[in-house]
Amino acid sequence: MGLKAWGRGLRTRKGQRRFVQAVAGVCTVALLPAVWVQLAGGGRVRDLSDVPAAPVGVVFGAGLTPAGHPSPYLAHRLDTALALYRAGKVRVLLVTGDNSRTTYDEPGAMRTYLVAHGVPATRVVVDDAGFDTWDSCSRAKRVFGVDRAILVSQDFHIRRALALCEAAGLSVYGVGVDEPHDRTWYAGGARELLAAGKAAVDATLHPAPRFLGPKEPGVTRALEAPAG
Repeated sequence: MGLKAWGRGLRTRKGQRRFVQAVAGVCTVALLPAVWVQLAGGGRVRDLSDVPAAPVGVVFGAGLTPAGHPSPYLAHRLDTALALYRAGKVRVLLVTGDNSRTTYDEPGAMRTYLVAHGVPATRVVVDDAGFDTWDSCSRAKRVFGVDRAILVSQDFHIRRALALCEAAGLSVYGVGVDEPHDRTWYAGGARELLAAGKAAVDATLHPAPRFLGPKEPGVTRALEAPAG
């Protein structure tokens, strides 16, 4: 159908009805992954006070400042992880993020922050190849051997993290970090709508992480190490 004919079709009541139905169908299909994320992850979001204890806390990266320190959002995730550790909810913290270039070491900065705030260095394990949420979840299971964990991320991201980690074979709960609903928060929420589609594909196809590498005993050793 040519553009002019399509335009003439919209002038009729039948054509308008078909157009509305088509738009509604496209919107429904586009939103299905986001609905799946909410349903798959929503039941396991807890507060610090009532989240069940687990051996490992997984903290996802959220960017660095130009000086190489954790961004405000990442610092808030790390502060929540600190609270979990101090409350005895987790024994080891696995920090996962991007260290794909020498000038950007996200998990290294996360480890430095945690140690500076009192977590023993022996209790912090670094995953340098957590390039996205699926890679972090998949590597936590396949590389570090994590079976049960508490995930830490902002409230707009935590459900996708839960859905993907469960798809990767982990038994997980999540603590969502609350933030003021500012421009950054709304941008993060909008990004989640787009990321839900990729999450659904990853959960279905289980692709290998961008970098898998050999198994690493860091988490097992950290769980066996003295706390001091």
